[in-house]
Amino acid sequence: MAEWSELLVTYDEIEAEMIKDLLESGGIPVVIKSSKVTPYPVNIGKMGEIKILVREEDIEAAKAFIRKKQ
Repeated sequence: MAEWSELLVTYDEIEAEMIKDLLESGGIPVVIKSSKVTPYPVNIGKMGEIKILVREEDIEAAKAFIRKKQ
């Protein structure tokens, strides 16, 4: 079973999806975990966090891939 590690935290759903698409295009599996409460558009502190997770063994490759694309 893969161990997932936090790569980035954002507060923007579109940004999270773009990063996910970018990493998956490079063959790196991604999970997005959001703390947002759906009926309430609250982005205060931890309630607005969207975490981008990758497998622990892919964390360095994911960081390098993002740096290369900036």
